Parts: sequence; C-alpha cells; structure tokens
Amino acid sequence: MRIAQIAPLWESVPPTTYGGIELVVSLLTDELVRRGHEVTLFASGDSQTLGRLEAICPKALRCLEIDVSPEYFNNIHQTLQLNKLFEQSSQFDIIHSHIGMATFPYANLLKIPIVHTLHGPVPSIEEDLWRYVNKQNFISISNAQRRNDLGLNYVATVYNGINTQKYPLYAQPNSPPYLAFLGRFSPEKGPHLAIEIAKRVGLPLKMAGKVDVVDRLYFENEIKPQIDGEQIEFLGEANHAMKCELMGRALATLFPITWQEPFGLVMIESMALGTPVIAMKMGSTPEVIADGETGFLCQNIEECIAAVKNIDKISRVACRDRVVENFSVRCMVDAYEAVYQQLLLEKVTNDGSGVHLHQLKGLNLLSA
Repeated sequence: MRIAQIAPLWESVPPTTYGGIELVVSLLTDELVRRGHEVTLFASGDSQTLGRLEAICPKALRCLEIDVSPEYFNNIHQTLQLNKLFEQSSQFDIIHSHIGMATFPYANLLKIPIVHTLHGPVPSIEEDLWRYVNKQNFISISNAQRRNDLGLNYVATVYNGINTQKYPLYAQPNSPPYLAFLGRFSPEKGPHLAIEIAKRVGLPLKMAGKVDVVDRLYFENEIKPQIDGEQIEFLGEANHAMKCELMGRALATLFPITWQEPFGLVMIESMALGTPVIAMKMGSTPEVIADGETGFLCQNIEECIAAVKNIDKISRVACRDRVVENFSVRCMVDAYEAVYQQLLLEKVTNDGSGVHLHQLKGLNLLSA
C-alpha cells in the first residue's frame, strides 16, 4: 500500500526526549516500511524515518525561535502541511492522520480513505465539530477513551506499542530502593501526588519530564519548592537511555493521574523494563495494567501507599511479558494494517473504480 502518515510538527519524529505521539508515529511508519509498504511521513525536517520524509519545516517547531503564540505558529505550518498532503493525495491509497481536527475538512474532499487516530481527549469546545464529522473514520487508543455520546464512527481500538527490544529487562531494582515518576509536569499527570506518596512511604523519588509553558506556574508553585535534590530529585527531560535507567532501576513507577488518561505510554515502557506501575484507576489504566500482576490500580493516595508496601509481590518478568504480548510494535502495526485493509475493502464495495488492484495485494483480499 501507499500510505501517508500525518504527524504533529511541534516535536520531531521520533522525539529526542518527550513526545508519545511522535514515538508511536515513528514506530508505525518504520515497521510499515519493513513490511513492504510505501510510506510518506509528513513531519518536521529533523525527523528520521525509513519512509519518504515530506519536510514541512526545517526542524521541530518547539526548537524554533518565534515571536508569536505557539498555537498560531503551529497553525501556520499545519496548514502548509495539509496543503502539501492534498496536492499529493493522488499518490496514496490511504491517509492516516495523527493531528486531530485539522484534517477534517480535507477528508470530505479526498477520494481515498482517511483515518484519524485520536491520541487525546476531545476538548469540550470542539464537541459540536466532532459531532458534525462523526461519520469519518476514527481509531481510539483505548476503549476508555471512546466518546460514544458524540456518535463517532470508531473503526477500531488500537493500543500504542513500543519496540520492546530497546527496553532491557531489569531483573532487580536498585539498592537502596527509590520510586520513579516520568511524564509531563502538569496537574493531570499527578507529580504532586507522586511526591506525597514518596514522602509518606519514606522513599526517594526520582522525577523526569517536560514542563510546558502552560504548566510553568504549576511547576514553580507546587513542585519546585519540594525538590531538595535528596529525597525528591528532578532530572529534567529524559532521553531514551535515561528513561530506561530511571524506570528500570526503580522499585516502582508512580502514575497517580487525576484525569481520564487516554493511554499512558509510560506505563508500558516501565513494565517492559520489568518495573511495576502503581496507578490511579482512571481512564485506560485498567486496560494497560493487570491489577495485582503487573502493578496496582488504586482509588486514592492511601491505596497507593499500601501498594508500595506490597510491590515485592509483583513479578518483574510478568510485567515485561504483558507488554511483549499486548503492547509491542508488532501488535500495534498488525492492528493498523487490519484497519487499512478494512477501509480499502469498504472502498471496493462502495466504489470499486476508486481502488486499484495493487492496493489489495498481500491483504488476503486479492491473490497476488
């Protein structure tokens, strides 16, 4: 198949540090190429891919100096990105968007299938728009993420995956033990709760992650005053090697979210390294963590504290096995290929003249 992947422009693909969507897009694109598909990635110019890169801007937008609002700056380049996509649309059999509502108007103008993976929640201010386009093709990244009240045409749930070969198994936690937190430093990710848990159980907490502009005040007021460099340590943004060391050697990774998390890549990264996850039972966490087997699902801080004290009951090998079996790149790309197959078959059924034979070869729809 000839596939277009539309990535966010704020981070490179793959990201150098934080960037869950960009990591998923990178893994998906490269594995599709390895499977023999022709893939074009519409992304920032500093992206690295096995496919053909259609560079929209010289490097990730967050790395460019700007004198306008980030949102306005992103909208300019996103419009350029989608214009380039539309100009080349005849070259593709299917288009896969990872950037949300910006692609909605184009989907109605294209003669080929387009599918949108929803990587985050639908903001309330956008709900009327989503209802209007609810017949387009949507993929959720967890069942908990689905907004059935909007009547969206969900064609599948596809869990995010990681390359487990790049996450070594840490058979034993560090001695002396510590807890880990990795993620955006924002209220919904719960770093303030992670600090409270660590202090109440008397264990060190090593924290790493990104502080967005919108979360700067929260970080300065709620988090920074509690960082002492001893019990509570802030390591800044973490690259892949640092993530593996941080979580792999931890006794447990804390995931005390305060919102309906759509997926949470940190959970599967931690478990792939052998480290169990202690999470609030919200959003997708029950779909990712096997409670009592690869971590603990908690209702409140008290339960999180009790979970830390029982963490030695969790098998680190079982943590990794769950990721290999359910959240690998292979699992993710198998599911996305099945979606592409389904949409192309529907196109054949509804309008056979719009699909060429080469689109269906190797998909068990037509013999090669």
